[in-house]
Amino acid sequence: MHTLLQGMRVLNLQLEKSGVPIYVQIRDQLLRAIGCGALRPGEQLPTMRELAVQLRVDLNTVRHAYDQLEETGAIVIVRARGTYVAEKPPPVDSGRQAKKVQALAQQAIALVVSAGIDPTEVAHEMLQLAKRHGVKR
Repeated sequence: MHTLLQGMRVLNLQLEKSGVPIYVQIRDQLLRAIGCGALRPGEQLPTMRELAVQLRVDLNTVRHAYDQLEETGAIVIVRARGTYVAEKPPPVDSGRQAKKVQALAQQAIALVVSAGIDPTEVAHEMLQLAKRHGVKR
């Protein structure tokens, strides 16, 4: 486990030798932290270099994770200023939205199947969590 001081809080990232690419592990863990509110909108993330040094991984690995997070609208990278959790996802057209939903669903299924979990159990749990957190459909 790697502990990264993030402002006054601690951000824990765990890299495992599970066959899942490191950039995917970083991306997914940051997405989870954003999704559960551990990282809030507008909050600054560590620089790519800081995170690479902390995790002892190649800078390009972290860059790949950050680029994917930026592409999904989860973070905003401001050159020479830093990387921040997005205030809100950018507006997208319905075609692009459908592609994002499909890609996220495929990632989730691959992740849970590789962990030996039934995807329908995860889908049910996601619906329950969404209800508890008041996420609108």
